[in-house]
Amino acid sequence: MTAPHVSLTDPTHSSFLPPPDPVRSPVTGWTRAHWEALADRLLDGLLPYASRKLAQYRLPGRPGHAGSWSDGLEGYARSFLLAACRIAGSGGRVPPELIERYAAGLAAGTDPEGAERWPPIADRAQPMVEAASIAIALHETRPWIWDRLDDAVRQRVAAWLGGFVGARANDSNWRLFQVVTEEFLASVGAPHSRAEIDGGLARLEDWYRGDGWYTDGDGRKFDYYNGWALHLYPILWARIAGPRADTSLTEVHRARLRAFLGTHQYFFGSDGAPVHQGRSLTYRYATAAPLWAGALADATPLPPGRTRRLASGALKHFTERGVPDERGLLTLGWYRPFLPVTQRYSGPASPYWASKAFLGLLLPAGHPVWTAPEEPGPVDTADAYLALPAPGWLLHSTAADGIVRLVNHGSDRLPPPPAEAEDSPHYAKFAYSSATAPDTPSDGPTTGPDSHLALLTADGTEVSGRGRIHPLGTEGRRAASWHRAAPPGSDQGHRIETTSVVHGPWEIRVHRVEGPPGAVVREGGWALADDSGPLTEAAGPGWALARREADGLTSAVVALHGWEEPGADGPSHGAVAQARGANAYGEYSATPCLRLTGHPGRPHLLVTLVVLSADPVRPCDPEVLRARDGTRVTAAGAVVVRFPDGTEEEVPAGAGSG
Repeated sequence: MTAPHVSLTDPTHSSFLPPPDPVRSPVTGWTRAHWEALADRLLDGLLPYASRKLAQYRLPGRPGHAGSWSDGLEGYARSFLLAACRIAGSGGRVPPELIERYAAGLAAGTDPEGAERWPPIADRAQPMVEAASIAIALHETRPWIWDRLDDAVRQRVAAWLGGFVGARANDSNWRLFQVVTEEFLASVGAPHSRAEIDGGLARLEDWYRGDGWYTDGDGRKFDYYNGWALHLYPILWARIAGPRADTSLTEVHRARLRAFLGTHQYFFGSDGAPVHQGRSLTYRYATAAPLWAGALADATPLPPGRTRRLASGALKHFTERGVPDERGLLTLGWYRPFLPVTQRYSGPASPYWASKAFLGLLLPAGHPVWTAPEEPGPVDTADAYLALPAPGWLLHSTAADGIVRLVNHGSDRLPPPPAEAEDSPHYAKFAYSSATAPDTPSDGPTTGPDSHLALLTADGTEVSGRGRIHPLGTEGRRAASWHRAAPPGSDQGHRIETTSVVHGPWEIRVHRVEGPPGAVVREGGWALADDSGPLTEAAGPGWALARREADGLTSAVVALHGWEEPGADGPSHGAVAQARGANAYGEYSATPCLRLTGHPGRPHLLVTLVVLSADPVRPCDPEVLRARDGTRVTAAGAVVVRFPDGTEEEVPAGAGSG
């Protein structure tokens, strides 16, 4: 079956790519040759921005918080990782200038008196991140670069990398940067600390939450770092360590990666798009890195043809949407440049951590991941539901439109209390998907109305955040949590408990909302975005809708219970919030919303149907959906919800998902 929305003859197909191969790759059309061509395009695009001695790549764009000196190193290190995959994957059969280019950069960057010297590795400093990429690249290209360097240059490289020994790394995935860097030093007979290597690997054990899931440091920090860092670096460490590696430990890492990939495969839409959630999203197709890691370590449950389908689908998705740009550069953004998906640490070369996606090139051309016919991904063939108790997530995807939706009742990326419960649009929403992004306005509130239930002041100027999420359970097709809704800067909050139940493209949210008398309550559905112009919108009593005409993608919210205004016979009128320049998926965005203008001042029950769908068969007409509603509250306080196809679920009155 060819996945929806993945065209093998797309007119935007980039001219630098070879023709698609519909026989070997019936889903995406992409082969190893496409990966090599894109790697070459990315490497060639960097050349105009290289420093004279090739130790830095000074790309255009906003500097990262570490400054331009560090940004230049970042450009070298992250692109060296890409070059290493290309060099080693071809057995060194690449244009000699590619090898010479990165060898020359090593010599100039580690010259302590040179004009292009790299910033030193110091406690919790950005060069720690880049050192790991350099160490991995040096290991993978050892016969073609390290072994051919002058001895003086090798000593300088080891001395620069050796800045890690005795240094303090951030207590997060950064501990693994120290692990791989010092293991490389050990492999070349340079000074290192076995205690620091072992300590970093041991710290990883503290963050394991089961079923293949890690949190990135203390707290509930679940996002793509689970795959492109916390699973990836132990696999790469084992490749560097070779016979020095503790085999019992590597088996643990392999088993956890295998478990993770069993669920990670569900995070890609049929068009190849990964679910848009978390930080560092500008790394884009780095989401494919753990897929290749599983194949490299023989630690994957996926058939080889599915591994390639998922990885190629992600790469193709972005390539067909202008990534890289006309200069061959990866910009700070998602498709187009868009700074709200970045963080303070993001510099112009940060997106080149996307190089991790090319680790599959380290596998020989005759490996089954390159030769086996592509197989459809999970979302391509059937509707799927997946409860992930460790991160507190619930996935539901639909084959008819190829969309994956993530319901979030567990990841807020906050350190443990008493750390302040800050709100983040990429963590605090109730839901994320492969077809939408949260609105992230550059002014006003830190988060838009989409996938959020907020308490507002009467004039709408103060909006409560979700902040710290307290999971209450995830099981089957149901997940629950509670949070304290407080305006920005306030330490006073009101408890909101929410249970989500999913079925097909639909999610029903049951909210038990505390709040001050007269407070305004607002709930938003999914934010749709488009570059071509404002989206179609419509609203009526108890419903609102936004639709993208190009593909029929529809976002709707429907009031099922509790949205009636005091003294009114029916629910209040819905509305659509429009924004411009606030969404990574397009210039224009629209979010359907419901609004209750007077909270009664006692715990209040609200039930909402939320829809995101491009399915031409399942209904998205809010008036039809309302007509099929059968929501009722039992004498015991339980809520019985009915989905549009007649399926019923009962949500107990007590907290939790059981």
